[in-house]
Amino acid sequence: MNSEPRPSQAARSTGAAVLDQAFDRDSLYALRSAVAAHASAAGLTRQRVYDVVSAAHELAANAVRHGAGHGRLRLWADGQSLNIEVSDDGPAKRDDARPEAAEWKREHAHGLWIIDQVADQVGLDRDPAGTTVTVTFTISSPG
Repeated sequence: MNSEPRPSQAARSTGAAVLDQAFDRDSLYALRSAVAAHASAAGLTRQRVYDVVSAAHELAANAVRHGAGHGRLRLWADGQSLNIEVSDDGPAKRDDARPEAAEWKREHAHGLWIIDQVADQVGLDRDPAGTTVTVTFTISSPG
């Protein structure tokens, strides 16, 4: 589905923080809390934790709103970077199927722009089976 790296057994065995969590509309708060805990444990600064949580939330909210209504978030760190993969298994929904679509078009797409600004790398894979987005944040060494 996506050629981006996924958490490997090697990453888990080296003590890297690993999160694999399903989500839906009702579990976004719990997802943000889990992402924040793992990002902090990976050694990111407070601002970078905020960036990671914001990106993860935006991707998950997009999967809920525009995808299947639910999805899966995977997070892994290797000491040099923290990676988040958000996927859903549904075709993208078109906003113009809704009567008020003209009003909303001006409001959408800011989240992906923000993610592109705060993440060090962003990969997007869409196909009929769903959408997968992978974002990478570099973990800066102290000093």
